[in-house]
Parts: sequence; structure tokens; C-alpha cells
Amino acid sequence: MHRVQGEIHEALRHAGRVSDTVRLIAVSKYTQPNDGLIDMLLEAGCHDLGEARPQMLLEKAEVFSAQREKIRWHLIGQLQRNKVRKVLPWVSLIHSVDSVRLLDAINRIAQEDQLSPVRVLLEINISRDETKQGFSPSDFPAVFEEIATLPLVQIKGLMCMSGLDSDESTSRREFAAVRELAEKMKPVVPENCRLQELSMGMSDDFKLAIHEGATMVRVGSTLFEGVLW
Repeated sequence: MHRVQGEIHEALRHAGRVSDTVRLIAVSKYTQPNDGLIDMLLEAGCHDLGEARPQMLLEKAEVFSAQREKIRWHLIGQLQRNKVRKVLPWVSLIHSVDSVRLLDAINRIAQEDQLSPVRVLLEINISRDETKQGFSPSDFPAVFEEIATLPLVQIKGLMCMSGLDSDESTSRREFAAVRELAEKMKPVVPENCRLQELSMGMSDDFKLAIHEGATMVRVGSTLFEGVLW
């Protein structure tokens, strides 16, 4: 954990972002609810935990319900509409909203269940990989016209993954393109959008993402080196 935090700070320094901070989202999919690894993360000061599968997030959130005020759960994987109602009470931020239909479902269920506005990121398929979900940059600004009608959805920023076959230079271009998209859209987004957050980069490429403006990085396997393998 401390090694990864050191690498984040070093990447910020190299990028000239000395006054910036990057939030580490610890991807806890490698852990089990009672194996002590989540306790280890919390003791090390990491309170942002990310899960790719809604069911696993729910299981772990329930086990750690006594520490609900301490943990911020992030859903970083695909969310199906039939799982929205179960997930919303537990999740701090949904990184992977990939369609207007999902946004509509989140808004409707938040209204029906009288929840606070739901914080989400829009997933951008910047690599145009057919195996990945997400909005195309060409979907904007039409998407924001739809979002303006959804009062219980708060768009906090954008999320992306580099392409499966992307090399270092391609990944950097993809991350830069998402940052540039956010900057381009900021002046025209509705009131329930802020586009302040960029969730970019995972274990293999989070340092590249930081160089291109990431405000959140989703790191899993690298955190547990020496512990699980």
C-alpha cells in the first residue's frame, strides 16, 4: 500500500502536478470478506474500496456494515439495471455508467426509494474496443441533454480503461483524449454535471494515467504483491 502511494506521489511529481492529489481506489476483488486484507487496507489509511461485481460489493459491504462511515465503496465494473436497487444504498460512487438507460434506471430508483442524489462517472470507450462497454466521445453533447432531465443523478466525471492491445504511447493518447473531452464539455454541461473527476489507470498503467490528468486510479494486483503472490 505505502509503496503504491509512493509511486503515485512520484508520478505526480514527474507530471509537474505537485499541488494535486490522486485518490487511490483499492480494488478489493482479490480479497475475501473475512481474510483480514480489507482490515489491512483500512489500517493503512485506504478507505476507498473498489469492486467490479455488484454481488461481491454487497457481500463485503454487509460484512463491514459496522464500519460503514469509514469505507467508501466504489463500483468499478458493469452494473446491470436489475442490480441498481440493491447497490445504491451502499455505493459512494459508480464509475461504470455506460448508457442513458442505466442513468434513467438509477434516477428512477433513487426517486422511488427516496435516496440522495447518486454520484456517478460516465464510462468512455475511448479505445473503441468492441469488447468494452461505454459511451463513445461522439455521443456528446446529446447525452448531457438527457442527463439534464435526471435530478437524482450527479455526474462527477469520466472513467476509462486503455485498450487491451494498447502500448504505452497509445495508452497515454487514450488517457489524454478523455481529459481533453472533459475539458471540452465542461462549459456546456448541465447543472447536475461537474466533470471534475477522471478515473483512469489500473495496476499496469496508473502512472501513465496520472501523467495525463487522472484524479483517481484503480489499483488491485499491485497492492497485494508480497501478500497474495
